[in-house]
Amino acid sequence: MYKNINRITGLVVLMTAVLCIAVGCKKNAHYLDTGITNAKFDGNIMQYLESKPLHFDTLAQVIKLAGMEDVFKNENITFFAPPDPCIGASIRELNFYLYFTGKDTVKTLSDIKPKVWKEVLSMYVFKGTSRLKDFRQVDTAALDTYSGQGYLALNNMPMNIGVVYHDAVNGPKEDQVTIKYAGYRQLMISYIPDLSKPKSLWINTLVSSSDINPTNGIVHALKFTNHYFGFSARRFVSLATENGIGN
Repeated sequence: MYKNINRITGLVVLMTAVLCIAVGCKKNAHYLDTGITNAKFDGNIMQYLESKPLHFDTLAQVIKLAGMEDVFKNENITFFAPPDPCIGASIRELNFYLYFTGKDTVKTLSDIKPKVWKEVLSMYVFKGTSRLKDFRQVDTAALDTYSGQGYLALNNMPMNIGVVYHDAVNGPKEDQVTIKYAGYRQLMISYIPDLSKPKSLWINTLVSSSDINPTNGIVHALKFTNHYFGFSARRFVSLATENGIGN
């Protein structure tokens, strides 16, 4: 059943509260801000997303509107899953634009054309299965040395994926020592809006939980904070308006 657009925004507050409870009870949570999960899941990727309605209810609806259910049920893929608040953030930006230009705003997800949902959703889907260990190191402050690796998404959009090696801090508080690249490792996926400048203007999104393993692929759940569905709110708004809103 379709959720009200305003409810998507409210999920951020609810999910934060759930996180606080979860972290207090479980030290080894896979998620940083999107909940707790087990790595193995006895079902396909679509079934996994539908089993987590708090995080992926809207995403599951977008997959259906995009006509991509078969991809998520049967094809062997790696999916960087954007949680619902990311979709809500892009829709809010779209509605701001529509309102201030005197146009009708989006009331339901189906007001946005399937072609748009498919184009944007495909940016997060890659053929084959890849776990964190399969990606190269990336450091946006040292791309000449640690550049991650370029990949083509399902819609042939060039993306970069790499592993961020965080620093580790050792020693007492008054005499701490920082050890470069010795901390925890975290996947990052990046959209490069200008291929004429391949090492600049990246829009980066970190993974909150990696290596979730349904039967037909791998899911890496993205952090829901500071991420617009489609990476660029401006691009999402352009795609949606160019293709027409509503019936």
